[in-house]
Amino acid sequence: MRFTSEQRLDGGVLEREFTLGEIPGTLWTPESAAPAPLILMAHNNGLPKRDSRLVARARLTAAYGYAVATIDAAGCGDRPRSAADEQARADLRRAMQAGEPVDEIFESLVGPMVEQAVPEWRTALDALRALPEIVGPVGYSGWTALGIRLAVAEPRIAAAGFFAGGYVPRAQREEARQVTIPMLMLLQWDDEGNPRQRALDLFDAFGSKEKTLHANLGGHLGTPWFEREDGDRFYDRHLK
Repeated sequence: MRFTSEQRLDGGVLEREFTLGEIPGTLWTPESAAPAPLILMAHNNGLPKRDSRLVARARLTAAYGYAVATIDAAGCGDRPRSAADEQARADLRRAMQAGEPVDEIFESLVGPMVEQAVPEWRTALDALRALPEIVGPVGYSGWTALGIRLAVAEPRIAAAGFFAGGYVPRAQREEARQVTIPMLMLLQWDDEGNPRQRALDLFDAFGSKEKTLHANLGGHLGTPWFEREDGDRFYDRHLK
């Protein structure tokens, strides 16, 4: 792991860009010199690690006392995509705008993306856990399909927060039954991009004995600000 830049933010949070081979990432750590638990934070469906909503969440969570890391895995963010991936993205946008069925297009795009991303997230986790400023169990926050796969494959992840869940590949819907760690799932009741009943069915499928669903009125971008604070308290119960 090679750090390529750093800046000190308001609240004392240290933001550092890094590279790990071909993997670019960002690590936020709190002002305190004491080692902190790590939360892996991923945005939905390959959006870039510099997405403003992800960055805002990461900075606030780091200021609260956690180390937070994100990466652009293969095919995500600004990393190269195949011509087939680009065509699938274009087909998905067109079908959604036209109100046409999108399941098969979504499977062809997101299923392979999850499979390609998981090994790189695990590689990043290996390097991050070796840093002296990171200690203890690991949490996950964000993209549901990736989080399900990581929770099944990676025993170091002790708790997970998932967003929405209406569109999740069939393979991860089946794997959800194998997820047994504590989990918190956020659902926007009127989310135009995530079918509500599918999200509820997915929540029901998780094998966790401790699972919590927070549902709020509003569309995709309407998640209330207090949910981030509730999320921090959720991680406190399981990572500290």
